Amino acid sequence: MSAPPEVPAVVERAFEVGRRAGYVSFCRNETGRLLAALAATRSGTMAEFGTGCGVGTAWLRSGSRPDTVILTAELDEKLAVAAQEIFTDDPQVEVLAADWSTLRNKGPFSLLFLDPSSPEDASVDSVVDLVESGGIVVLDDFTPCEQWPPLTLGRVDTLRETWLTDERFTAVEVMVAPDASVLIATKN
Repeated sequence: MSAPPEVPAVVERAFEVGRRAGYVSFCRNETGRLLAALAATRSGTMAEFGTGCGVGTAWLRSGSRPDTVILTAELDEKLAVAAQEIFTDDPQVEVLAADWSTLRNKGPFSLLFLDPSSPEDASVDSVVDLVESGGIVVLDDFTPCEQWPPLTLGRVDTLRETWLTDERFTAVEVMVAPDASVLIATKN
């Protein structure tokens, strides 16, 4: 699969690196465009927990301003090395082959992009102190839900429910495609 022509060059490079690495799970273009738009509103340091092969990072970079830095951590060393290839000559991006917790002392972040595949790592309590006041947290890979409380596979989606009701954040679920949604939360 090749990327559509309107995909930024850095994202195209990330798709190519992912293909060579045999990695097929990555940030959707719809989510990526949202990340680029949000990154364009930020300054300071942004972070991503769970780099994969760097597609989400590339989308953040495509929208980032000249005064931003993007830190991203990937636990799988092979994937981290592949993602590092995309940003070799880019001083605004640092890809670490490490657990996301290594970024704890590098915040607070103006934007934090999380994959909620590990609910403990994506909980409000685990990240609230990592985001600056007015900072944005983006969580992807949700299936849209039109009811309350939100359900996933017949069970209450407590992660989504907690993010949408926590008083430390103002949050919304946004559909990026008929089968995909993201949570966007701004720290109060």
